[in-house]
Amino acid sequence: MGAQADRLTGLVSSDYRFNIPHAELRDAQIAALNERFQEKKDGIRLLGHRAREAGISEVTSLDDAVKLLFPHTAYKSYPENWLMQQRWDKLTQWLNTISAHPVTDIDLDGITDVDDWIARLQAAGHYVSCSSGTTGKSAMLIASQADMDWSKVDTVNVFAWGSGVQPAQDRRIMGLAPVAKVPKNEIIGEAQRAAFGDPAKAMFQYPVPPITVGSLTRMVVLRKAMADGSALPGDIAEFEETSRFRQEAMDAAVHIAADAMIEHRADKLYIAGMWNALYHVAKAVRERGYSAKDFNPDNCIYIGGGLKRAQLPDDYQQFVHETFNIPEGRHFQNYSMQELNSGMPKCREGGRYHVPPWIVPMILDKDGDALIDHGHDGEVEGRAAFFDLSLDGRWGGVITGDRISVDYSPCACGNSGPSIRDNIARYADLDGDDKIGCAGTVDAYVRGVA
Repeated sequence: MGAQADRLTGLVSSDYRFNIPHAELRDAQIAALNERFQEKKDGIRLLGHRAREAGISEVTSLDDAVKLLFPHTAYKSYPENWLMQQRWDKLTQWLNTISAHPVTDIDLDGITDVDDWIARLQAAGHYVSCSSGTTGKSAMLIASQADMDWSKVDTVNVFAWGSGVQPAQDRRIMGLAPVAKVPKNEIIGEAQRAAFGDPAKAMFQYPVPPITVGSLTRMVVLRKAMADGSALPGDIAEFEETSRFRQEAMDAAVHIAADAMIEHRADKLYIAGMWNALYHVAKAVRERGYSAKDFNPDNCIYIGGGLKRAQLPDDYQQFVHETFNIPEGRHFQNYSMQELNSGMPKCREGGRYHVPPWIVPMILDKDGDALIDHGHDGEVEGRAAFFDLSLDGRWGGVITGDRISVDYSPCACGNSGPSIRDNIARYADLDGDDKIGCAGTVDAYVRGVA
């Protein structure tokens, strides 16, 4: 990295990292963006293409940086039939268009499925984490060992900052949600357990089958075949049997988890999950006659993700808190995404997500083509784009599918850095579709090269 990128990422464990006004960061961030561009432009083929297309040889402003961002769809720009036909050679070539490091010398012989392919890549030092892909193709995000090492540090720091819980290894970890089995999730989970979990107390893991990219991909393939009429009777039977098995496992998991929560209610708990599962486990605990008065008064909770279209009562958060005796300030939420390598924790006093100095926020128009004109003073709403200076294994700049409101004024919590209002929405949910202007040309380039 260059001097400015090193300086900004060096604040990862600083107590004042969220208290630096944007005006004091602006010049250093632009210099750091240029450092990253000069380092990566010849190594990441898609970045080189974007730079040539825009006529950019140096980043001197955020307007320059916007022209070099990748739409989030770039990470799912591989032809879907390569995955379905198990063309691991082609998919590996595709990874080379977005990777900062050459993806070579991968043993592709005898690969059985996408999970096996991901494992082979990991053995060679390339960590591919995929989005769930429950309604379509999975995005594939390649990362390096340096990225994994960063995630271990950052995840502990943001949880401690956002929850006030120190990494004292004094809690029983209660995992109350299914988690996708991808490298980044596993690394983060290991780091959280090592920092906050009591090594003498076994972690509770939600008792459902592992959610792997392969298992999700298979269901997507079957669902599409059924929709277009090409599914064979055996395919339909497999889909129905797998769906039934998973639903039964999910239903049973709620009651097993509720019993485990009751069994360990006297322990100081670190509860992790998503709102839907947490609510249903809490409901089962209440039905068994237990509530806040029965649980340790120093519990904490880590919320991973939003509602994911789950339909819950208006008071679902209060219900979960009151069931498990979560004190004020011990509730942790974090704004991030697979495309980034760092978190933006929600503060306890202002209820806003705080942007660290090594993440450069850019607010774009709806099409994602240009910055919204504002003076970095006060609040601005638009399409979220970010550059994560901590990323090593791929380009750090991404245009997201989220609409956010960033405020460059001090937060009610007292921190002076930029923060994001808790009203984040997905354009696909708002409009029923989401189109990013540069996505088509990026997709065409990647397909042509791979």
